[in-house]
Amino acid sequence: MASQDWLEKDFYQILGVSKDVSDAELKKTYRKLARKYHPDSNPGDAAAEAKFKEISEAFSVLSDKEHRAEYDQVRAMGAGGARFTSGGQGFEDIFGGMFGGGMGGPGGAGGQRFNFQQGGAGGYEDLFGGMFGGGPRARGPQPGRDLTASTTLDFETAVRGDTVTLQTPNGQVKVKIPAGVEDGKRIRARGKGEPSPNGGPAGDLILTVQVRKHPVFEREGNNLRVKLPVTFVEAALGATIEVPTLGGAPVKLKMQPGTPSGRVLRVKGRGVHTAKATGDLLAEVQVAVPSHLSDKAREALEAFDAEMPDESPRADLLARANSK
Repeated sequence: MASQDWLEKDFYQILGVSKDVSDAELKKTYRKLARKYHPDSNPGDAAAEAKFKEISEAFSVLSDKEHRAEYDQVRAMGAGGARFTSGGQGFEDIFGGMFGGGMGGPGGAGGQRFNFQQGGAGGYEDLFGGMFGGGPRARGPQPGRDLTASTTLDFETAVRGDTVTLQTPNGQVKVKIPAGVEDGKRIRARGKGEPSPNGGPAGDLILTVQVRKHPVFEREGNNLRVKLPVTFVEAALGATIEVPTLGGAPVKLKMQPGTPSGRVLRVKGRGVHTAKATGDLLAEVQVAVPSHLSDKAREALEAFDAEMPDESPRADLLARANSK
């Protein structure tokens, strides 16, 4: 989802929290809702799955300070997700400096600011040539100026690809976001910039994409990485465990006995799919240690420890640390 669509989404209402909710309360509320609507708790329930995605999207924005501030500003101003910035001197700056009047300051009225790349008829040489007697050079139809903009996408939209609608000075334009677009990527939409002043081709729209972080997945090239908590028993004895996937149902993965914390399990073909390649899903095992033990469990662990060889797993580490 591009940030211009934030106007249609009240993330505070979706999570049932106030606009001044603290980070701790926000996280607590999200975890409660995530447990309630998680697909594992509601197998086959499409409505619950849709709700789970909705609350996950809301939390991914509100839990990030920068994205939350941007979201609040967009909602307050009633603006779209595309942001246009000013670059270089515009004609209003030239006349304002020469005659002292100005034309409304950078960006003009309405709060939006635009950046036009110089190129095509009506450039500075034509302006000064007409003012001081040189006259414009005779030229054929010239292309319109390029227009630059930026938009913010959620993580899944960037991975899957989509078509976003942006509001430009010339009206709405649709831009196709290719699957697998990365944060900071620049997309050139041919012919969607400023029209030519004398019958030439229109300029281009150069769109810079920013991608919000996901609460679970991280991207490494075309691979997706997820931290996978497992119990000590599962790691020691082996188990078949469920691994979450981006935008789909979990997949079952067999973990071998004696799997250490930090080992990476690979799920082929469940990463980022682009026109050139498809990545994998990398599940990094993290052995979860229980914070509370019953007396019976403690006795069982002590008995287990007594049966283990009298060896330290840190012996080699200490020896290597003291070697010269």
